[in-house]
Amino acid sequence: MAKAVAEGAQSVNGVEVDVSYHVEASELTNYDAIALGAPTYRKEIPIDFKNLFEEASAQNLSLKGKLAAAFGSYGWSGEAPKMVLDIMKEEFKMQAIEPTVLAKYIPDQTALDDCRALGKKISETLMNTS
Repeated sequence: MAKAVAEGAQSVNGVEVDVSYHVEASELTNYDAIALGAPTYRKEIPIDFKNLFEEASAQNLSLKGKLAAAFGSYGWSGEAPKMVLDIMKEEFKMQAIEPTVLAKYIPDQTALDDCRALGKKISETLMNTS
């Protein structure tokens, strides 16, 4: 799903994309837009995301105005991407790109197309606000 979001984002000229599977909280300020892929497990976001957000808050990092998006897979309920996006909007005052993209179990072609569309929407929004 992350690769599909990146493909969509890279389809817009002038956009540089970095796909990372782990970042330190201090690195978040280096990006103009942040799209997080969060699987849902037991109706929760992964502990790594909780820790990332707590560290960013403890370091008093300013992410205000940066673009935020979320996507993820799930087996039963699918709350994590919306929870992640809500935290980025409410706690860090980021500009949300909605809706989140969800895939039940393994993403099918429709979910991957939705991920590409999300990535493209992020880049187009970024280019229009620059």
